[in-house]
Amino acid sequence: MAKHELDHTVQWHHLDAEDVLDRLETDQHRGLTVEEAGRRLAREGPNRLPQPRKRPAWLRFLVQFHNVLIYMMLIATVIALLLSHWIDAAVLFAAVIVNAVIGFIQEGKAENALDAIRSMLSLHTTVLRDAERIEIGAEAVVQGDIVVLASGDKVPADLRLIAGRNLHVNEAILTGESQVVEKSSASVPADAALGDRRGMLYSGTLVASGKAIGVVIATGIRTELGRISSMLEQVQEVTTPLLRQMAGFSRWLAIVIAAMTVVTFLIGVFWRGHAADDMFMMVVALAASSIPEGLPAIMTITLALGVRRMARRNAIIRHLPAVETLGSVTVICSDKTGTLTRNEMTVQSVAGGDHTFEVTGVGYAPEGGFHLAGVAVSVDGYPELISASRAALLCNDARLRNHDGDWQVEGDPTEGALLTLAIKAGIDPASEHAALPRTDAIPFESEHRFMATLHHDHEHHGFIFVKGAPERVLGMCEQYRAGGRDLPIDQKYWHGRAKALADGGMRILAVAEKQALPTQHGLSFSDVETGCTLLALLGIIDPPRDEATAAVAECASAGIRVKMITGDHAGTARAIGSRLGIGHDKPALTGADVEAMNDAQLRSVVPHVDVFARASTEHKLRLVHALQATGHVVAMTGDGVNDAPALKRADVGVAMGLKGTDAAREAADMVLADDNFATISSAVREGRGIYDNIQKFVLFMLPTNGGEALVVAAAILFELTLPLTAAQVLWINMVTSSTLGLALAFEFPESDVMQRLPRDPREPLLSWFFVWRILMVSLLMMTGALGLFLWELDRGTSLESARTMAVSAIVVTEMFYLLNSRHILRSSLSREGLIGNRWVPIVIIVCTLLQIAYVHTGPMQVVFHSTHLTFEEWFKVVLVGAFVFAFAEVEKAIIRCFTKNRASAGRSDRSICKREPKT
Repeated sequence: MAKHELDHTVQWHHLDAEDVLDRLETDQHRGLTVEEAGRRLAREGPNRLPQPRKRPAWLRFLVQFHNVLIYMMLIATVIALLLSHWIDAAVLFAAVIVNAVIGFIQEGKAENALDAIRSMLSLHTTVLRDAERIEIGAEAVVQGDIVVLASGDKVPADLRLIAGRNLHVNEAILTGESQVVEKSSASVPADAALGDRRGMLYSGTLVASGKAIGVVIATGIRTELGRISSMLEQVQEVTTPLLRQMAGFSRWLAIVIAAMTVVTFLIGVFWRGHAADDMFMMVVALAASSIPEGLPAIMTITLALGVRRMARRNAIIRHLPAVETLGSVTVICSDKTGTLTRNEMTVQSVAGGDHTFEVTGVGYAPEGGFHLAGVAVSVDGYPELISASRAALLCNDARLRNHDGDWQVEGDPTEGALLTLAIKAGIDPASEHAALPRTDAIPFESEHRFMATLHHDHEHHGFIFVKGAPERVLGMCEQYRAGGRDLPIDQKYWHGRAKALADGGMRILAVAEKQALPTQHGLSFSDVETGCTLLALLGIIDPPRDEATAAVAECASAGIRVKMITGDHAGTARAIGSRLGIGHDKPALTGADVEAMNDAQLRSVVPHVDVFARASTEHKLRLVHALQATGHVVAMTGDGVNDAPALKRADVGVAMGLKGTDAAREAADMVLADDNFATISSAVREGRGIYDNIQKFVLFMLPTNGGEALVVAAAILFELTLPLTAAQVLWINMVTSSTLGLALAFEFPESDVMQRLPRDPREPLLSWFFVWRILMVSLLMMTGALGLFLWELDRGTSLESARTMAVSAIVVTEMFYLLNSRHILRSSLSREGLIGNRWVPIVIIVCTLLQIAYVHTGPMQVVFHSTHLTFEEWFKVVLVGAFVFAFAEVEKAIIRCFTKNRASAGRSDRSICKREPKT
């Protein structure tokens, strides 16, 4: 067996390039032979990700019906058919089909995540075969192939770098960090994190600049990209808290309704002596009155309206239940670059010979200035500041472009920050380049860690400008500039200043200059090794977004922990976290630390750490698992392919819309159109409001069903004339009740929604307080409707008129109770409580017109056996509704008084309705 067949698990980054070539039995200058490449291709298979087995479309469609609420709607459809109410049955069945179609479409979109990853493999690449460079399809690349890459190429497979020049690679799809990575052929320690493996090029990443020659060490499913694809395939999605609650609520409600109908049937037949067929139709009416047929439809509408509102806030929802899940989130795990930060490098500190200047303004827009001790200063009084800025401008290969007010960098982001610094210092780039044209340059290489450029002015004076790592550039300097004079340099002092800036999370560059001879037209390493003058140390950082800092604070007040998970180094991550209010000076946990812990240890540690650095795909997935295992509802942000498994596993996966990959967007539940963390905070606010609205609707709908059921059950048990027929029950449930309840879907989040703790995802949809409210209002409705019905019969009113008054009493009571339901505990006796939601008066008017038509139009009277009501009879109906409204407002006032001490302690008046989550 050939050696290369055994090497799929070798730590290639730890081996020297020569050892890799030897193990893979290939030659750097000749590559593989065509015959050998064919044999390896036959043995290893094409360089592509395998297609997973997909469920057929018909099965995915049928699965959408596997839901207790859907079962209840189907039962209601059957009941309507038994009662020959064809229109009602058609409406119910149509609602079932619409729900199923929506779920089918959303699930189909989610399954595109793996397809998006597969599309990231490059289409063609250049390889050496029999010592000749040939272009082949990426699928034909095999282990041991010698691949030649240039700027702009996509890496076709996992490679061990053999040789490269000025090589920088964008690995954002794997690491999440947008800064390009310098590459070299040197080996690194075996335990190096993926982002630190400088000698490796990974499939799907992009060569940003330079040239490279590498040997293929893994193809297809064995690549890093393939491994992530396998993980994504194996990740199990979790159901949302709302769906879990609705499933539990629906099972509970179905059991109660079934038990109630069976008991009522048995009592009616064996105790009261009714005929079995008569009792069957009665309990059908009882079941019809108990099932909240409108609940699934209203819940879908509420979520859909939330989707529209979130879209206006740049949050695009892909999976409908995620709208509400956002409201129950207890932890947000956020990427750093571009989400919490601006993803625009900015010089924020200039440490010169005499002073350390603070630089204002963020991003690439040349807006801002210089401050000393908090006081703005003019650069004219500080020549060393101008000299340092000029050196940063001239020793630079980037360009700034202004596209309609949006400043963008072409080239390295760090060099873009230096250009912005120079313009802030009043230096015009075009004029400076014209006055000091470049003669030669030493490009930046990771081996020597500096860049140098040679310039001559039009009077033939020569200048060399240098920028690079402080430890490298300081070694070249013999003096530093201060107050226009060059003074002997104290290396220890300047290294200390560099460390102080680095401790603040900044990337440090040193800039220096040296006089050159007028006749010098070339630049070599010996020209800059000694004799340079240090101009300044520049502190550069990707600054936090201002709105992200405020959003993190808002999340904290809402009881939501924000955790930052980044591929960046621990020091930078801690510094940025501190600026954002994340971590609060706690230590950061690195990917290596996570790897060293077992699952139990990680579960015990992860709730207490807020900053995670050098995190890989597995680390992110394990962190989400650990948080969920401790009872948290987790939102996870990400933009790279490496984030897709964690996005899929999280309760809410949040992908970046601007810089995110297709794979991340397809795996996510929500996409941020502006890549801004503050948008997540806004979405959480909307999510909490949506859950409130669903609870309000349940509190509105169930007492209506409960009141109807109690009316029918009381009539059966006490051998009274049935106050409501099955058709009248369906009129109340499907027409008036659903029409009124729809208004609650348009309620905006309450003012205190982000001052509450997240709700416990394990709590039932109905708390004991909600059960009490439902029972109370159900009894009030039953008392009003049944009492009015019996009173009218006792006064000699016809059965049809008495039933018409009972139905009207329930409908009018619903109108009044809708006003009560707008606030669970706050009073509705205010202008905001009565007309704060413009849809409430609209649906009340619509419902009033519908009920008038029910009572006074001929066709309705024929279908429902209703009759005309007099003004006096209408007045009695309205009195019943007003009675229930007044009683409910008194009950709310009593509970507000009871909870006054809690409210004064800063807790929401809704805290009585909820259990606080465990922390």
